[in-house]
Amino acid sequence: MAETIPFKNLHSREYQGHKKKVHSVAWNCIGTKLASGSVDQTARVWHIEPHGHSKVKDLELKGHTDSVDQLCWDPKHADLIATASGDKTVRLWDVRSGKCSQQAELSGENINITYKPDGTHVAVGNRDDELTILDVRKFKPIHKRKFNYEVNEIAWNMSGDMFFLTTGNGTVEVLGYPSLQAVDTLTAHTAGCYCIAIDPLGRYFAVGSADSLVSLWDISEMLCVRTFTKLEWPVRTISFNHTGEYIASASEDLFIDISNVESGRSVHQIPCRAAMNSVEWNPKYNLLAYAGDDKNKYQADEGVFRIFGFESA
Repeated sequence: MAETIPFKNLHSREYQGHKKKVHSVAWNCIGTKLASGSVDQTARVWHIEPHGHSKVKDLELKGHTDSVDQLCWDPKHADLIATASGDKTVRLWDVRSGKCSQQAELSGENINITYKPDGTHVAVGNRDDELTILDVRKFKPIHKRKFNYEVNEIAWNMSGDMFFLTTGNGTVEVLGYPSLQAVDTLTAHTAGCYCIAIDPLGRYFAVGSADSLVSLWDISEMLCVRTFTKLEWPVRTISFNHTGEYIASASEDLFIDISNVESGRSVHQIPCRAAMNSVEWNPKYNLLAYAGDDKNKYQADEGVFRIFGFESA
């Protein structure tokens, strides 16, 4: 019996709305809405039907006065989203009204943001390598830490008792939570670590590095079990699919790689026209949103993102 080739004959659709490039794409917890954050100082929310082909309505979230660098949805609430911006604020929005419901003024330009899996806290990293943890209900800082090394993407484990920092030194710093005391330093890569993803089944985490490799770590043993070697440029963004079977990774290579997590083998590449900034799998379906530095023929930012995995273009 011939083995079915995963992701063969699937298509990408393009979504236009932003005026400048898209830095971040993220799905809500039930996989029905996708948010995009852009250099144009807005976030937009798109209602996506996995099997539908209706005209997509989008909602604009306006209020930031600088680039929206990263955004993340409340893991327990399908209509609440947090955005981090270069304007030094973090904002919480309700996408039913399109209104900003909470706002925190922090000390620097925010570039990374992530929710604790139980939805109670948000962690924000800024350009000055400061970490701020906000209590979501009061939307006030409860922890602040400045690090003396470059801090890149950040993440909690699924149970929320460990916190990971990827660093410019090629390490992953593992902290206890809520103590934020050092538990372990993992020497992960020979160059800076840029991004981290947690496997939805809780077995692994993956780290993408400037050395062009993606490393896969056993979360209970804190050991590297394999590396994915398809890309040739610094890995900017990675994501596990909802079953934990596949991992997508992207860089300045002109394709997004999809590899099998267990075998380490590449199973599909999605061609792209520019360096990628953000890839994220839908939490319920094999739909992969991706956004990068796309330019039009006049070399102006296109402000588009795409979703791969549809049965028709």
